[in-house]
Formats: sequence, structure tokens, C-alpha cells
Amino acid sequence: MGKVIITGGAGFIGSAVIRELTRDHEIFVIDDLSFGNRQFISEVPDDHFFQLDIRDRSSILKKINDVQPDWVIHLAAIHFIPFCNENPYMSSDINISGTINVLDATQACGSVKRLFFASTAAVYPIYDEAVTEEHPVGPLDIYGLSKLTGEHLCKMFHLESGIDTVICRFFNAFGPNETNPHLIPEIQAQINNGKRSIQLGNLEPKRDFIHTYDMARAVRLLMMSDMKGLDTFNLGRGIEYSVREIVQAFERQLGEKVEIEIDPKRVRKTDRMHLLADVSKLKSITGWEPEWGIDEGIKTLIQ
Repeated sequence: MGKVIITGGAGFIGSAVIRELTRDHEIFVIDDLSFGNRQFISEVPDDHFFQLDIRDRSSILKKINDVQPDWVIHLAAIHFIPFCNENPYMSSDINISGTINVLDATQACGSVKRLFFASTAAVYPIYDEAVTEEHPVGPLDIYGLSKLTGEHLCKMFHLESGIDTVICRFFNAFGPNETNPHLIPEIQAQINNGKRSIQLGNLEPKRDFIHTYDMARAVRLLMMSDMKGLDTFNLGRGIEYSVREIVQAFERQLGEKVEIEIDPKRVRKTDRMHLLADVSKLKSITGWEPEWGIDEGIKTLIQ
């Protein structure tokens, strides 16, 4: 049973990854609980949970060295784009300086065989077609820029350490334990409050929504794969949905009509119309296939 440290493990995606790995790995979690929730990961005992900020360099170096993990899965980040835009210094400090600390500690401890870095589809500029890992990058916001910087740091880390490194570009996640007011939890919150006329912003943009349970399985398969060196993978469903189509999925699961009101405060002045993953590389390396469609996922959220 190998040891795994997951930074940001008490968060939305982290809690799903722990659920996937906990059967055959010894899990340790680093999370400052600024966005995560200790109750999401009740299966992790207190002596395996460390409430630390990844910017606290000396504590991160000491803790990772104490654990001597086989894998490090680095998920900790500020990733709600409106928050990043309002707090560019703080989000860059966590996403870049914090990542430097995690990478340095991973290299220094001497036990790690593989590192996983959670990047984002926000590293890509606007494309109207499905993006492959070979598409040129060009972030449009501070979040995408901070994560692209993290990718470059991972490349330097791999060159210096020789440790196998997986860079995984997450597309739009949904599922239980969401901690940021993204689209699907925002619709869910309004519907759960009894509203059948909900307030939203832009309705036409399409996004590639992937359930966190499918993401967690992909993370496990990438960590267990035969890949060597450093490689980059997209992680999405490979299907895109507009905001209207998401609302229609809620209607199907409720068996009720849901009206949409446009809230001017929620309308983004600029918004990409498409963000769709080509996941053929991930499938070919790992044999992964998504199991959760939009309707099954939304059904569990309503229940």
C-alpha cells in the first residue's frame, strides 16, 4: 500500500480523488480549509490530515519529508476565476509560490516516484473546435496564466529531479462537494431553495462538463500508467453543453419547467463560446472512458 500526499485534498475534486484511492493507498492530506471542508474527507484520520497553507514553505518541506510519500497529487489552488480576477496577487501567490514549495519539497524528500499537477483548460485561448494537447496555449485570465506558469515549473522540476510528472488540464468539473459558485451548483442552489424561475448570466457559451468521479478515476489511471518522463493530458468529457442545455437537464430530472431570467450582474462582458476537450490521448494511454453523463450527475445533485 503506497503512501500518497494530496494537496487540496479536502476540496471538491480532492475529495473525489480520495474516495477513488483510499481503498488501496495510504492517504495524507494537506489543505488549509480556506475552500475545502474537513467533513468531505471523513475517511482520512486526523493524524493523516495537515491543515497547512502551501505558501508556508518550511512546514510544507518538513511535512512532505516526514511522510515520505510514493506519489504527490498537487490539487491545491485558487481556481474560481472571478475570485482570481478580484484577487490577482493572492491567487498568483498560492498558485505559483505554493506550487514551487510543493515541487521543491517533493524533490527534496527523495521518496516520490510520480507527481501529478492539476492544470486547467484555461491555459488555452479561444478555439471553436475541440482542443488537443498540441494546440498552442494562450491564457486569457490570471488563473490560466498562473496554471500555465505551474506547468512550466513542473517541466523544470522534471528536468532537475527525473521524477515522472503528469500535467493534467481539467475542464469544467461538476459533482458533489462543490465549494465555488460555478454554474451547476448555482443552478442547484436556486432550485433547492424552491425557485423555478432562476437568475443566470450568459446562456449561449458551451462548456465540457465532466463529473468528479470520472475525473478521479482518470487521475488514478494516470498515476498507475506506464508513462515515463513528463506528459500532458486533457481531462474532459468530450461533449459540450450550453447553459440552456444544463437547465434543460435539471428540468428533465425535476419533471418540472424552469424559467430563466437574465441577471445583468451575472453577465460576463467577454466570454468564450466554446471550450471542448479532445480526450483521445488520455483514453489511448489509460483505457479510461467516462461513465457519468450530465443527466445522471445532475440527478444525484438534486437528490
